[in-house]
Amino acid sequence: MRQATLCFLLRKRDGRPEVLLALKKQGFGQGKWNGIGGKVDAGETLEEATRREVIEEIGVEVGSLEKVAVLTFYFIPPASDPDWNQEVHVFLARSWRGKPRESEEMRPQWVAYEDVPYGEMWADDRLWLPRVLRGERLNGVFTFSDTETIVQQEITLLGE
Repeated sequence: MRQATLCFLLRKRDGRPEVLLALKKQGFGQGKWNGIGGKVDAGETLEEATRREVIEEIGVEVGSLEKVAVLTFYFIPPASDPDWNQEVHVFLARSWRGKPRESEEMRPQWVAYEDVPYGEMWADDRLWLPRVLRGERLNGVFTFSDTETIVQQEITLLGE
């Protein structure tokens, strides 16, 4: 199964917690808001892949990474490409160097937790991301019949 990473930068602005989301401009997930990430290349650790993807996609160098979720995604053929099946390792970053910038692939934007545009994200995000932003660590398994319809889901605390 393809291994991938996802990273969410967090900050407080005027006392309000914010998360950096990015609009995917091309490729898999185009038109959806998400964290920053992508596939793990051969020979890379999860952390190395996360750091590389964040630099490539928004031009910042993250500090320490906190692993907060492992999400497994299955897409039922023939409605979708079976190569989409993947295990995604989700990290939070509270420190980084540089200012997030737009790239050919992503357009980053800071969003207050209460303003996260779940309706413009993957259907599963509304099920696990609010919990992660509240401090939970999760395992999730999601089965999609297409890119919008979840037909089966299970979320447990990480380590259970």
